[in-house]
Amino acid sequence: MTEWYYDELLNIETEEIQEGFHKSFHYHRYEPTPYSALETLFQSYRLQAEDHVVDFGCGKGRLNFYINYWFHATVIGVEMNEEFYNEAMENREGYLEIRPERENQIQFEHCLAQDYKIQPKDNRFYFFNPFSIQIFMNVINNILRSIEEHNREVDVILYYSSEDYMYFLENQTAFELIHEVTLPGEYESNAFEKFLVYRLSY
Repeated sequence: MTEWYYDELLNIETEEIQEGFHKSFHYHRYEPTPYSALETLFQSYRLQAEDHVVDFGCGKGRLNFYINYWFHATVIGVEMNEEFYNEAMENREGYLEIRPERENQIQFEHCLAQDYKIQPKDNRFYFFNPFSIQIFMNVINNILRSIEEHNREVDVILYYSSEDYMYFLENQTAFELIHEVTLPGEYESNAFEKFLVYRLSY
């Protein structure tokens, strides 16, 4: 199905890609995960209604609305860019027009990723290569500290991941790769077109 179809279904606007590049070395430009890629991922990786998903660098919130619509999971979008945060909040209003009963399951936080306070129920964390390895390491360490305080199974989901992210998780943490999803027609010409799911179980 087309990008336009899903935005219409969810009553949101997320298609536009950020022109140019972010001025900061640490933050990458906004680009939403293609809906076709999300379809492929969730054919084999399932979420539950009791999951709490955090999307770091959520932009306008596409992933958040998609997950909540299909899986009824609670989703939290973390976005440092004020313009994108405001657009995510506008999309939230549109989405809640068709799903008003989901109001408590869709939240957005306007802050730096490393400043987001990991909540005890947060157990799925999504990254579409949003920032530098230094920030990623800080966020993962925040997640690990939260797990020490509240033991639970946690997944980290990477899309279009840098090799630095993978190396850090595999060599400097106890996360283990449990699932890999390549995108048909894309991965053959671009090895970054894949999802990687890492799990930390206690």
